[in-house]
Amino acid sequence: MSGSKKKKITKAERLKLLQEEEERRLKEEEESRLKHEKEELERLEIQRIEKEKWNQLEAKDLERRNEELEELCLLEGCFPEAEKLKQETRLLSQWNHYIQCDGSPDPSVAQEMNTFISLWKEKTNETFEELIEKSKVVLNLIEKLKFILLEISPCDLQDKNIIQYQGSILQLQELLHLKFNVATEILLRQASTLADLDSGNMEKIIKDENVSLYVWANLKKNPRYRSVRFSETQIGFEIPRILATSDIALRLLHTRYDHVSTLHLVSTPSKEDTSSVTEPVKDDVDNVEKAVSKEVEEKSKQQERRSHLIQEEEIKVEEEQGDIEVKMSSAEEESEAIKCELEMKVLSETILAAQLLLVENSSEKPEFFEDNTVDLCQFTTLGGIYHLDILELPSQCKRVKGWMIVEILKEGLQKYTYPPETTEDLETENAFPPIEVTLEVHENVIFFEDPMVARWDAEGKYWRTDGISNVFYKPKERLVTFSLETFGPLTLIQDAHINMPYQSWELRPLDVNKVLLTVTTVFTEIQIQIKENLCMLSSVKLRDKKHVSVLEGKWMTPIPFITALKEAGLNIFPTRHSHFYVIINNKVPLVEVKAYRQMALLSSAFAFGWSKWNLLCNSTKVVFKVREHLTEECIETPNWAIFMFSGDRAQRLKIKEESEAFSEALKEDTEFHSTLYHMLKDCASKEAMEKVRSSNCQFVNSVCHMLLSTRLLSYS
Repeated sequence: MSGSKKKKITKAERLKLLQEEEERRLKEEEESRLKHEKEELERLEIQRIEKEKWNQLEAKDLERRNEELEELCLLEGCFPEAEKLKQETRLLSQWNHYIQCDGSPDPSVAQEMNTFISLWKEKTNETFEELIEKSKVVLNLIEKLKFILLEISPCDLQDKNIIQYQGSILQLQELLHLKFNVATEILLRQASTLADLDSGNMEKIIKDENVSLYVWANLKKNPRYRSVRFSETQIGFEIPRILATSDIALRLLHTRYDHVSTLHLVSTPSKEDTSSVTEPVKDDVDNVEKAVSKEVEEKSKQQERRSHLIQEEEIKVEEEQGDIEVKMSSAEEESEAIKCELEMKVLSETILAAQLLLVENSSEKPEFFEDNTVDLCQFTTLGGIYHLDILELPSQCKRVKGWMIVEILKEGLQKYTYPPETTEDLETENAFPPIEVTLEVHENVIFFEDPMVARWDAEGKYWRTDGISNVFYKPKERLVTFSLETFGPLTLIQDAHINMPYQSWELRPLDVNKVLLTVTTVFTEIQIQIKENLCMLSSVKLRDKKHVSVLEGKWMTPIPFITALKEAGLNIFPTRHSHFYVIINNKVPLVEVKAYRQMALLSSAFAFGWSKWNLLCNSTKVVFKVREHLTEECIETPNWAIFMFSGDRAQRLKIKEESEAFSEALKEDTEFHSTLYHMLKDCASKEAMEKVRSSNCQFVNSVCHMLLSTRLLSYS
């Protein structure tokens, strides 16, 4: 029992144990300190080496910076070259129009337009069929004027020209609608002769690619005939008893174009908007112009001195005189070359200013003070305008002794007020209920959500959504039904930014001077082919299903192409106000423009794509995927590299798209350059760089314009 007891530790032994434990602790602390110091020294050494390496890379980049920027400047000479070609094309188009002598005016010449409008005003009694043919010429003129305002840089357009073009557009639009009213009156005067044998009422449908007219005249005034349906269509009205017994006509004039909304869609930025961008360019232009004049003066003085010397020496030998003449002509050629070079520099700066305007965000959001008004910066009209009118039936033509007699009122076509202003004798709610209307949606327009119906407020000059109820949309039949309190111009509207922000995008080469731009949104995937100065809608997928569009296969220049896509409901083109309605990854405008310009330059041989890391870097930098792409075949698992660009520095990043965290660390054994072009040149094949250098200037300009218009780096 006593042997099993634990032996007591003496005081000396306890002190010894404590001493040993303390020594062990101190030893561990010392080892830990030494290890930490070693790690810190190693870390500092790595930092020193990295900093030294970074400084070497910066020194190397600084050393070749001017050379790289000069080479890039030569390559970007394609932009002024393309602009020169566009100017020459416009001049050639004007000349071709002049020599055609087809009677149509040149829309850019005020005198010709005024003459055309005056002569057309004087022409009377045009039938609807005649007017539809004439409208094709008028709509073509309006379209040309709109494209002039959109295509020519604001820096090159004078205020008086803008006012002239917009004035001509308004005059043509107003006169065309007035002519349609007169033609409708002429048609309604003949209603009794065109009456249907079964119903006794008149029904008329006239259509072409731009306009559809549906007219119904109430000749019998049968109170039981209250459902109006136009033959072979679903379009119609449910009218109340008071209209069924009145001398009225119902007219639906559906125009595929919008001449009701204001001209804000074709207006150019104001001087205040452009001043911040164009002021430095104007200074450069002035300096360059002074330099041009100075150079020319110096050259002319040199030529004068030479001519005086020639006269003083009185050289008689013909061979020597010939040599002097050759020198003088070469001096003149040199002077012209310098002048041409400086003019191209001015043009290049002007183009850069115009490109910056395309990515500039407005600082002020448009304000709408009344409820139920439509903000046309947020929404867009689609499918044209439906002019719905209840008209007083004019006096009918009567045949008397071989003559057709008709009473013509000076006031012309009169609208029937519904509901009337004074309704004392009747119960308003029962006698004048809202009229049920059924309209067909244009087949070439895509609505990603049920459309909203809006009516035009002629006094306020804006669209409203009140006064319209019970809206029901049948997407398969493409029919929209609603109840309407008062008649007037109607339209269908959709959120202009429904396809923004984009989910992803890719730009890849297809062939020599030909690329495919793919933009994927929540609702659709849009593929656009670009070649030379033309664009084409390649395909549209709606919810992973192929959608056939009338635009597919039609090659157009960029601005008409963008307009056509917007009118079809395929809007992937932000405006300067779009950032107020879409959550975007905003980038510094100059960085964005420089990136698009260099991507366009390289697009013949390199594919670019969306990267999730672009969201995580700040607004002064952009990140995207890049790979060399020399064949038309689509690679299933492409080997993308991640590049970052800040406008004056391009670098390849160590991270991949699948990495867990964002890092700006350089990829091993790579350098950074002042331009994206030279960064890719380091890892590209000779074939790829040869393709880049031989790219067509119009092709590069078109790709750049499409990138600037879609703003993929800010709206993805």
